[in-house]
Amino acid sequence: EPIFDKPLKDISFGKTLLRLFQTARRFEMEVQPQLVLLQKTLLNIEGLGRQLDPDLDLWKTAKPFLERWMNEQVGWRALVRHAREEAPGWAATLPQLPRLVHRALGTPDALAATRQELARLAAAQRRQSRVVALVGLLLAILVGFEAWRLAGG
Repeated sequence: EPIFDKPLKDISFGKTLLRLFQTARRFEMEVQPQLVLLQKTLLNIEGLGRQLDPDLDLWKTAKPFLERWMNEQVGWRALVRHAREEAPGWAATLPQLPRLVHRALGTPDALAATRQELARLAAAQRRQSRVVALVGLLLAILVGFEAWRLAGG
């Protein structure tokens, strides 16, 4: 049920959170600790808000703050800030770009060799996994036999 444009007295965050947990359980999702802390905070806000002003509309009150925050995170300000932060890295990489592209396009044999090496390593890892499993099985049999022998078998 929508909770927009409703005062605090008409909203039950407890029911909303209960539905959220039920949905997570239905889809076998693990609830992250950060979400639990957020939910705890929401319940505290609900209780405090109902004591201070039950007719408060959280959405109208929070809208200017959320809009400013979104602008700072994903708006033009964020884009400019991110570009300014990344500029030194790009300045160092751009001169190397033609050489890197030429090397990548000119070496299909190197890619094939890399694929072959990866396939060889994967096969070796599978062999080692089989050996480890066999050794583990043998150890389990030996321990079981020894336990049987000590038990008077």
